Amino acid sequence: MASITDLDREDRLRLMRFVCAFAWADLEVQDDEKVVVERLIKTLDLEADREQIMRWLKSPPPPEDVDPTRVPRAHRQLFLDAARAVFSADGVIDPKEQENFELLEQLMI
Repeated sequence: MASITDLDREDRLRLMRFVCAFAWADLEVQDDEKVVVERLIKTLDLEADREQIMRWLKSPPPPEDVDPTRVPRAHRQLFLDAARAVFSADGVIDPKEQENFELLEQLMI
């Protein structure tokens, strides 16, 4: 299985778009979700892109930018794990978040 460190810059930014989109799944970005995003920015070495990523937390990325069919097959589990981490970060899983995740999972498997 691929590691998060295997992602090139384009895929790391794609991952962050997915993560930010999932933070918006319940129409409100929680502080705990922001913490996950901050941690991922550091882990993925995306400090130079912090401003853009934080904009995605203020307004979700457009749907065409989070197309699951564009995620390389080798990286799909990483994307699913990151999406799950962000929407479950606040300890509350909204039904809309769960529904969106299940749909993403079906599209990626």
